[in-house]
Amino acid sequence: MRIGFTGTRKGMTAKQKDSLLRILTEYRPSEFHHGDCLGADAEAHSITQTHCTTARVIIHPPTNPAQRAFCHGDGYRVGKEYLARNRDIVDESDMLVAAPETREEHQRSGTWATIRYARKRSMAVVVLEP
Repeated sequence: MRIGFTGTRKGMTAKQKDSLLRILTEYRPSEFHHGDCLGADAEAHSITQTHCTTARVIIHPPTNPAQRAFCHGDGYRVGKEYLARNRDIVDESDMLVAAPETREEHQRSGTWATIRYARKRSMAVVVLEP
């Protein structure tokens, strides 16, 4: 199982972190893909490396380094603009786990745009309640 992750730059709530840990424990992914931004991506990276040590962590960095976390992973993709790299995360995953800032969908949110793209592709999507 390959899990893709997207989340808010503001970071995850304690509830979202606990939910992510439960998902990682249940699914034991072979790969964990994320976008290498500060906030939720960096937190998910740390949780995965600490509690799911058999998963290969694949980094999909943005071309703009301003919000980049510079995590160290097992594999790296070529940097791309935010929306394009988010689509790549979905395309290389079997399931998307998302940690949005709000429960309500927003049009001008990279996290929600990624959720919409995954749903459009009929992928399994788990939205972690804030």
